[in-house]
Amino acid sequence: MEYLEFELPIKELEEQLQKCQLIGEESDVDVTETCKQIQKKLNQTKKDIYGNLTPWQRVQMSRHPNRPYTLDYIQALCGDSFLELHGDRNFKDDKAMIGGLGKIGDQSFMFIGQQKGYNTKTRQFRNFGMANPEGYRKALRLMKSAEKFGIPVITLIDTPGAYPGLEAEERGQGEAIARNILEMTRLKVPIITIIIGEGASGGALGIGVGDRVIMLENTWYSVISPESCSSILWRSWEYKEQAAEALKLTAKDMKRLKLVDEIVKEPLGGAHIDREKTFLSVRDCIVKVYDELKNLSPKELVKNRMEKYSEMGVFKD
Repeated sequence: MEYLEFELPIKELEEQLQKCQLIGEESDVDVTETCKQIQKKLNQTKKDIYGNLTPWQRVQMSRHPNRPYTLDYIQALCGDSFLELHGDRNFKDDKAMIGGLGKIGDQSFMFIGQQKGYNTKTRQFRNFGMANPEGYRKALRLMKSAEKFGIPVITLIDTPGAYPGLEAEERGQGEAIARNILEMTRLKVPIITIIIGEGASGGALGIGVGDRVIMLENTWYSVISPESCSSILWRSWEYKEQAAEALKLTAKDMKRLKLVDEIVKEPLGGAHIDREKTFLSVRDCIVKVYDELKNLSPKELVKNRMEKYSEMGVFKD
């Protein structure tokens, strides 16, 4: 188990509890009461820490190395029914963007999402979840295929941004993302978008236009990362915490600003603490939202989606 810096008090108490239990097992000393006291203190410390997370701490939670990624969610939701589809039929298959058909219950969905790696080798293989233009073109190809056969689309967002390399720009990174945004606004099937980790910049928007946009509790969604914002405004990464606060990037901020529709609560300590509970919460949310959308006609879906995004940023004095 890996701990973030602000989680160190929890780590210390958990180590104390383990030592106390070990002493009880290896000796005749009754340590039941002591263990209960440590457990009580541990529970309270968790509530105090996770109940008062700052925006920067939530950013750190969204990047936790043990946090489940797109393929983890797909495997949990679909099991063996998932069939991955590859390639953009133009350049190559982008390993940072995965997609394919899967079933939740008896309903088929087209799943599309960014995939990060679990270690150095797989992170390089997945390009750290940063898709190239061919990744977004693959996503669009799969969305259009889903539209053709009347299959609803689920997009899972978890990216630090689209890949900013020279070769990506040469192949039309900006055009690929812009094309996806345009096409998603008028796709004639339901689109459910779920932010499961980082939702950064155009890299997220390239698969982020949905009839319903859902955020997990400890995720973030913003035009820029706190580090990049800090480096632009203060010429240093040292002000990333202030930047995170100013960007209003947390799930609560996004819900209050009416940029997302729903927040899925995570287990105390984050999605990685109890993966099964997290997967079940996401599944229940998908089923509920799809039930709200499935009876709408293609014309109603497009009309509502266009109105939803047209109203963003509009305010009255």
